[in-house]
Amino acid sequence: MKRTAWIVSTLVLIAAALAAGYRWGANRSATGAAQAPAGTAATAAGREAAAGVGATAPAAAAKPRILYYRNPMGLPDTSPVPKKDQMGMDYIAVYADNEPASATPLVKLSLDKVQKLGVKTEAVALRDLRSTVRAVATVQANERLLSTVTSKFDGWIQKLYVNTTGQAVKVGEPLMDVYSPDLIAAQQEYLIAKRGVQTLVGGSAEVQASMQRLVEGALQRLRNWDISETELRRLEQDGKTRQYLTLRSPANGVVLDKPSVQGKRFMTGEVLYQIADLSNVWLLAEVFERDLAHVRVGQSVQVKVDAYPEKVFAGKLTFIYPTLNNETRTAKARIELANAQALLKPSMHARAEFSSIHAKGLTLTVPDSAVLDSGTRQLVLVQRGEGKFEPRPVKLGERGDGYVEVLDGVKAGESVVVSANFLIDAESNLKAAFSGFGQSAEGAKPDQKDETKAGAPAAAAPATHRGVGTVEAVAPAESSVTLAHSPIASLKWPAMTMDFKVKDAALLRALKPGQRIVFDLAGEAGGEYTIVGVQAAGAKPAGAAREGR
Repeated sequence: MKRTAWIVSTLVLIAAALAAGYRWGANRSATGAAQAPAGTAATAAGREAAAGVGATAPAAAAKPRILYYRNPMGLPDTSPVPKKDQMGMDYIAVYADNEPASATPLVKLSLDKVQKLGVKTEAVALRDLRSTVRAVATVQANERLLSTVTSKFDGWIQKLYVNTTGQAVKVGEPLMDVYSPDLIAAQQEYLIAKRGVQTLVGGSAEVQASMQRLVEGALQRLRNWDISETELRRLEQDGKTRQYLTLRSPANGVVLDKPSVQGKRFMTGEVLYQIADLSNVWLLAEVFERDLAHVRVGQSVQVKVDAYPEKVFAGKLTFIYPTLNNETRTAKARIELANAQALLKPSMHARAEFSSIHAKGLTLTVPDSAVLDSGTRQLVLVQRGEGKFEPRPVKLGERGDGYVEVLDGVKAGESVVVSANFLIDAESNLKAAFSGFGQSAEGAKPDQKDETKAGAPAAAAPATHRGVGTVEAVAPAESSVTLAHSPIASLKWPAMTMDFKVKDAALLRALKPGQRIVFDLAGEAGGEYTIVGVQAAGAKPAGAAREGR
């Protein structure tokens, strides 16, 4: 009986001790879970789950929500469902937790790379968009100031006073003495009529008026033949016929053409001299079709010529010709220039600059160097933070001196890349190409997640990838090597030739161009891969790294 009571008491004490121990352990676990770091709690939970503790295990993390699928080559094309592009490459999933503020993926560069590329930015701002149209031009004589000396009677050139092309002349200056039977007959008619007037002095008024009309008619006939008033007054004063009469210059200028030769016979209507007044000249500029909207009549023009590089001539646009040259796609614009010093000469080449401000007033503009134009689309790289750039499509308007109007795509105050943007674009396209092979822009697989095994350290060593290739070139000074490698299955890279940095420059000492090697790659924080190990092809593999075939 006593033995039975002792056994029962012992069992009761054991049960009580177990209950107390269980309660104490549960309380301690709850307190530790509340105070311990998340990694420790997760590890403890993993141990409890592995030990079969009856507590409920944490629910598995839900898979990130996919927002859309983007083009693997970085083109502005998205899809709500999985698809392939024209090259058969899978579109890349964009997850909610990795989505930036905009729908366009960001290009991320290290600060070191930003400095090496020489990236410069400038703010998008409202500006007066000024356009300067430049055109080649040719100096020509002002057509309104051209004079041609022609004969209105038949005759012979007795003497030339102006006998060289290019000679300067003034109004009324003698050009030549001419002989013509018609001129002699006209002089005789004048003198006869004049004597008749003197003879009939005291006669009837009607007869005197008739004779006076004959005198005036004879003089008018000589005027119609371009005989100057000087010659007519001499004829009136001398009262005798002159065998040779002098033709005089009708304008100031220089002789552009002189077909006249002393002793030559000329016919009615034949050109004797061509004289141009060059105190005011024309400049005919060839304006391209695309620039016609930026030039207008009355606009001020600056003109430069090679003969006087230190001088700038001021002119005014007076006329735009209504036709276009089909071969050069240019229209002629007439510019008038004062040429008091006769520095500008016909057929001289010049450069004209038309400057104007767009009539729209202040417009939103970016530097034209900020625009990446592929022909079918225009992009700018908007800075979104340190080393982060967003390729953003824009709609462009008119262009000016160094700036272009932006109708849509950016806002005032945003910073756009104006230098090295082509290099950044090339960087983003390279990463997009790697993404198309199954590699994300950050250098990891899209579906790859940070997993921590139960009881393993939180920071695991980076995984390595093995490849086989041929050494193309070795650059010890840059700690790099150029390899033509075979496909690397673990990275889903196709066969290609690439430059790789090495972790230790000593690895390059045994490498020679043409050598076949096996190499190990390790991912870096910036998404690049560095060679961490090298051995000759055919040697026994070292380590347990994966080999791409």
